[in-house]
Formats: sequence, C-alpha cells, structure tokens
Amino acid sequence: MKRIELAHGAGGKRMGELIKEYILKNFKNNEAEVPLEALDDSAVINDIVFTTDSHTVQPVFFPGGDIGKLAVAGTVNDIACLGAMPIAMSVAMVIEEGFSMDDLDKILKSMANVANEAGVEIITGDTKVVEKGGVKDIVVTTSAIGKESKWLKSNWEIAGRKGKWLLDSMLKPGDKIIINGCIADHGIAIISKREGYGFEGSVVSDVAPLNNLMEEALKEGGVVAAKDATRGGIANALNEMAEKSGVGIVIYEDKIPINDATLAACEMLGLDPLTIGNEGKMLLGVTEEKAEGVLKAIQKHKYGKKAEIIGEVVEGNKVVMETKVGGKRVIDAPIGDPIPRIC
Repeated sequence: MKRIELAHGAGGKRMGELIKEYILKNFKNNEAEVPLEALDDSAVINDIVFTTDSHTVQPVFFPGGDIGKLAVAGTVNDIACLGAMPIAMSVAMVIEEGFSMDDLDKILKSMANVANEAGVEIITGDTKVVEKGGVKDIVVTTSAIGKESKWLKSNWEIAGRKGKWLLDSMLKPGDKIIINGCIADHGIAIISKREGYGFEGSVVSDVAPLNNLMEEALKEGGVVAAKDATRGGIANALNEMAEKSGVGIVIYEDKIPINDATLAACEMLGLDPLTIGNEGKMLLGVTEEKAEGVLKAIQKHKYGKKAEIIGEVVEGNKVVMETKVGGKRVIDAPIGDPIPRIC
C-alpha cells in the first residue's frame, strides 16, 4: 500500500506526482478561467482570483517573523502572482490544547499588521482546538480573493501578446527573468532556529507581502509571468515555468543575489541555495525591451532593493545555469524540500 511521505508536501517532483496522479484526476473544473489543473499560484473564476494555503511552519516563531506573518504574506503573494490585488481574506486555525495565549495573540497581531500593509481585510475564519498531539502547536489556513490590477491589461498591450493573467505558461524566448532580492534566507533562518545552528543573528527570513511591489512592476509594463519561489526554491519555480511555457531558461550564477551568511550556511550544511524555500521572493518574466525599466521600478521598493535580472528565456526544455567559472549546470526541480516544515 502506498502511503504519504513528507516529500509529497515539499513542493518538488514528489508533490507534483501526488497532485497529478491523485488530486487532479478527482477534481475537474468546467467553469474556471484559470483552473486547478493549470497549477498556477491562484485560480480564476468569474474574474475572481482565488487562492488558499495551509501553514505548518516549525518553529512558529523564527528570525524575521512567525506563522501569522507567513500565512498572510504567502497568500497575498499568490494572488499578486496572477497580476491581481487581494481584497479579502479568511483565516482558519487548528490550535493544540495547551498552546500559549500570549503566543496566539502575537501571531494574530502579526496577521493584522501584514494584512494592513497589503491593504487586505481579514473578514472571516474558523477556530478549532484539538487535544495535545493532534497538531504541533498551531496550523493556520488562509484563503483570499483578489481582483485584476488596473495596470495588468497594459502589460499585454506593451508585450504585444494575447493574454489576461500572469501565468506560468506565458514565457517566450527573449524574455528576461527578474528576482526581487536575495534567495534562501527563509529556509536557512528556519532550520537555524529549529536545530540551533547559530545563524539566527545573521540570517533573517525574507517573509513579506509583495503585492505593492508587483503593482510597481505592472505600472512599468512588459510583465508576462510571475511565480512565488516558495517550497523547492527558485529551482522548482523556474522548472515549472519552463515546462508549462515549453521553453528553456538560462540563469547566471554571478547574477543571483544571496547574502554571504546564507551562502556560508548552505555550504556548511551541504545545501543548494537554489532549492531552498523563500517567502518574500518573486520571479518575474518580463519582455526584453522592458526588463531594465521593471528592474529599476522594483529596486525603488523596500522589498526589491537587491533585485537583479538573473536570466533569460531561450529555445529548449531545460533550466541551465552558467556558473561563475564558465561552465554549465542543468538545474532540475528538487525531489522534495531539503528543509521540511518551513511554511
């Protein structure tokens, strides 16, 4: 008998197999404009952008944030990736008996602060308490709806393409790939706190709501795709975009921003930073003509100061990295997340 493994929820190849072999065959969408089987960051039905996510991060408090901040920011970012602005959100919590009331209050305050920054209202939810051991501390599930950004339509006109939403499948050869900042901070911050490796003082999670940064990119124009690089890191996100678009992607190692402390931690632990999850990083596919303009626009935002053009879309079907020493390395999607329970 086959059984669920941790890798099935880690955002890599094994999770993709679970979704395709079990979930998609049972759930068929007939009315959705962007359906479940598209496997984008959000779905669309009747021009309503909708997403949902559950969060089981351990520990629930970590350098740079907590499960509440993570839950709201992550859901906001999924809406933003389609070129929409979030307008309302639900929060459901399953809490373990004995969990600290003070800690719960801190988590709720974090949710409220991030929601306020993102301009989204938390309007409904649910709370359950289970016996000790039923869950670990607290599980938070957030859902959100959004509406099309007023700037989105002009991006397709500028790009000269037929499209409506920013989908993984919309890349074409010549497009540039932009990331809004340093990779792998979130995963390293989590594992350092969890395992006591001692990086907490120098590595802080990047968790942040990116919908307002996305608005700045859309105002500039030429954005055709976007993806939240969470579980599986940018390696998984780039492979998903390449596969769905039927293209290859070349990235440049010397252009990928990463903090020195995070890189040192990855080297010490034997981890590939490309496969480590982020919670405040978005990959943008932008037409060649507008890439520099979009880069400058998001570099003015507080969550985009270290943004870089890290690659370009080419003919082919693989993600390849040109290394600092001049070699080439195929970047595959990871089997699972090397650091579980980070979101």
